[in-house]
This record gives sequence, C-alpha cells and structure tokens, in this order.
Amino acid sequence: MTTIKDVASFANVSVATVSRVLNNKGNVKRETKLQVEKAIKYLNYSPNDLARNLFTGNSKMIALLIPDITNPFFPELASSIESAANEHGYTLILCNTAGNQSKELTYLSALRRKCVDGIVLVSNTLDSKQILESGIPTVVLDRETDFDITSITVNNYEGGKQAVRFLKDIGCDKIAHIAGSDNISSTKNRKKGYIEMIKEDPWIIENLIVPGGYSAKESFKSTIKILTTHPDINGIFASNDVMAVGVLEAVKSLDISVPKDLAIIGFDGIELGEITTPTITTMSQPITAMGRKAVDLLIKKMQYKNDEISSEVFQVELIKREST
Repeated sequence: MTTIKDVASFANVSVATVSRVLNNKGNVKRETKLQVEKAIKYLNYSPNDLARNLFTGNSKMIALLIPDITNPFFPELASSIESAANEHGYTLILCNTAGNQSKELTYLSALRRKCVDGIVLVSNTLDSKQILESGIPTVVLDRETDFDITSITVNNYEGGKQAVRFLKDIGCDKIAHIAGSDNISSTKNRKKGYIEMIKEDPWIIENLIVPGGYSAKESFKSTIKILTTHPDINGIFASNDVMAVGVLEAVKSLDISVPKDLAIIGFDGIELGEITTPTITTMSQPITAMGRKAVDLLIKKMQYKNDEISSEVFQVELIKREST
C-alpha cells in the first residue's frame, strides 16, 4: 500500500508538504504542488482518513443518535439529515440507542474517540451537562431541552390542542387519547394539549387516557380495552402515527366503522399513514425541513465555532385523510 512517505520521497519533498497539498493548507509553491499531485496520481495514493483527521481536526462525519430505528418517523428523519449532510460534504453515522441512557453515553464516548465533527441527538434521557461534557457540537432534535443546547422541535402542545379541536368540530363528543410516555417532552406536551381541550370534564381526563407504548401492538391492546369499557367513544387522538395504526386495526377488529362511528387522528405525518385503509388523518411534522435545519445549525456550530443557542420551533399541519 502506498503511503504518504512514498509520495513525499517520489516528489522529493517533505511529508509535511504533501499534507499541506492534500489538505490545501499553508503556502506551497505552484511548481511543488504540481509535483506532489503528479506523484499522487502516478502512485495511485489514497490519503488515510485518520491521518487527515489528525492533521485538519475534521473528520467530515456527523452522527445521528435516535431512540428507535423501527419507528418509521426516525428513518424518514435520518434520510433528510443524511441528504443535507451529504450536500455539505459530510458522511452520516447512524446510532440506534433504544432510548437507553447507558447506551447513549457509550455512543457519545465512542464518537468522541472517533473524532466526529458533530452530533444530531434525539434523546429522552440525557441532560445538557452530559451532552456538553462530550465536547462535540450538538443539536438536539424532536425533543425540548434547556437553554444550554440548540434544539429543533415542533409546537407539540398546540398541535395536540388542534387535533382534539378538529375531532370536536366534526362532531366527536367523547374523545380518548392513546398517549406516549411522560418522560418524552414531545408526547408529554401533546397530552397536555389534549387535556387542555377537555379539561372541563375531569372524569374524561382520568378515564380516557391510556398508554400506547409507541408501538402499533401496544396501542392495539389499549384501544381494545378502552373501547370495550367505553363503547360510546367516538374520537381517538393517538400521540403518534404508529400508535394510530394500532388504533385503526383495533377498531377494525371490533367491527366499528371508521370514520362513520369513530374518527381517528394521529401525529407525525409519516408515509405509513398514507397507505393504511382507511388512510390516517394526522398532525404532520415538517420532517424534511426539521432534518435539514438541524444540519444547517450544526454545521454553523462546527465550522464557525458558533456557540450561540439558536433553537427553532416548527409548526405542525393538519392533514385530513379518510379516518376522520
């Protein structure tokens, strides 16, 4: 294998000069540069990435940490982030953490050793101190954080209110909520929006909120249980589209007509909701725009050493489909 020393010897220059040519750093005479480039081409030399990283301090890699690769929302998000990263000349490393704090910390430690330039992080467990201690420029995505970290989110609380308001407007007067976990800011705020819209009836709040486990399977079970107990429910707001799919399948199994007898609305706007039968009405997040914005802010932090906290909240959009 040809090494940088071979190139330097062939071109009759120092290794440092070859490094400066490779990385376009420092002052190198035009004749010397042409001489080095000729040697690189003749010897078919491919620079060692690690060596280049050590010289430049840049790996041209960013990492994306997500909690659940099986949730279609995150692959769609990852796709938009990868596309934006590639446009800026960066390679994306995908890390699936299963929402486990120990695993997230292990990844942060490993990524620090691998010298990644930045991280886009979706975490339910890490606090700002743990994130900042990594020393890696980071943007938190799809989760609210404190003032120390740049974050990209949507208006989850208002989106939850809008979802329930829409169900009321189409005639639903007993609306249940298939909820996410309260340790996740996004779904916690969606539930708060639901509660705000029906707070005049504490009995409903206490009895018509059930956990969906972020999965179609768990949501299916919870929907069967609550509809069996309260057969007069005529509207369901699921905290994400995956759970809304579980709701839809449960309703079908009970031979309840959608949307004639029961309307369903989800949250996220993933493609899965477009191919169900019936298709699922949703509060759609601008997934592509969020991913691209996260990369843009991260690159500013990396390239310009920008420590400014410039978080952004996107607006969700009601997409009416066949389930309402």
